[in-house]
Amino acid sequence: MPPSKSDIEAIVKTSKKRSPLRSWPVWLVLLLVLAGALWYWRAADARQAQPSYVTAPVERADIVVQVTATGTVEPTGQVEISSELSGTVRAVEVDFNDTVHKGQVLALLDTDKLEANVELSRASLVAAQARLADARATLAQRKDAYDRAVMLKQRNVASEENLTSAKADYERAEAAVKSAEADIRVADANLKINETNLGKACICSSIDGVVLDRNVEVGQIVASSLQAPVLFTLAADLTKMELRVDIDEADIGKVKVGNAAMFTVEAYQGQSFPAVISQLRYAPKTVEGVVTYEAILSIDNAELLLRPGMTATADIKVAEVRDTLVIPNAALRYAPPAKVEGRSGSGLLGVVFKGPPSMSAAPISKPGVDGHRDIWVLRNGVAVAVPVIPGETDGSKTAITGEVEQGDLVITDLSTP
Repeated sequence: MPPSKSDIEAIVKTSKKRSPLRSWPVWLVLLLVLAGALWYWRAADARQAQPSYVTAPVERADIVVQVTATGTVEPTGQVEISSELSGTVRAVEVDFNDTVHKGQVLALLDTDKLEANVELSRASLVAAQARLADARATLAQRKDAYDRAVMLKQRNVASEENLTSAKADYERAEAAVKSAEADIRVADANLKINETNLGKACICSSIDGVVLDRNVEVGQIVASSLQAPVLFTLAADLTKMELRVDIDEADIGKVKVGNAAMFTVEAYQGQSFPAVISQLRYAPKTVEGVVTYEAILSIDNAELLLRPGMTATADIKVAEVRDTLVIPNAALRYAPPAKVEGRSGSGLLGVVFKGPPSMSAAPISKPGVDGHRDIWVLRNGVAVAVPVIPGETDGSKTAITGEVEQGDLVITDLSTP
């Protein structure tokens, strides 16, 4: 290790105290030390002038561009079954995971009051029909009386007053018939309403599917005054499910309907499931300032491994380039350092022992109008700037076209001594 400046100055001060004849060996040693120090610093400058690079070869490979999104597995069709009526649950016919068919009875409400209302409506209908028959008979009688009064008036046998009275009775009989007919329609409507309510006491399945959830027990009182309670949740078909994922707004322009994807769930570590985008929804979702868009991916769940509500992470393939030249992304970020002269001390020693030059990073080249970027290639030990056009990237490597060939060494960084 070369002597420091303080050591050299101490040697000079000591030599001044000695006589010229006795100190010549000291001067000789001093000159040798100075020569060695000068050689060392010159060598350091040379080492600094020849930087050592970290390189990577240009390769041919496939680039697959993917967009990652998270979401949940859901049934393609999910129906919540409620009760439109209030009442006491008399029977529950199905349980969790049961397979049901459209129209199948899921639960029954107590029907005593509903059946009584139906019987009352039927009796009211019969009474209305009887009143209509009586009104029609009265109308026929009043019509005959009115016709006789008209005939007698034409013969000047009956008075005008008798004719007017007969006519009024006839018109009232007609009105009574119309009223009786209206009463029948009202009674018939009430009967249909009560029969419909009786039918609604049977809580039945509206689809073919599987019972996912059941929120009712025998003896439970169902109150549907303000909001119909959810008694059963049914899934249409668990062999055909969908994955709903949220795609970041920065990636939504890359994906499209028909893109293939692979997703994983926590329940099956190391296993991937295929999916295909079937729908991209336009409505945005904003959570804490982050905007996403929902994508629906179709899933074939024939083996019934996937269950509703599972959290999934999907990798959606949005682009693929086969057998192309690729470089590490670090090569696009690398820029050669700019050389800055080292500081020097004052006086003769400062000139002799000038410090080595320091290096500062140069700005990374920006893409040109036509998309060109400069990368640095090591050729014959010299870093050479080569223009290329970057293409698709998978996050670690980028496809390029330009004046490079397979095997060229691109510079990714400076090595640390």
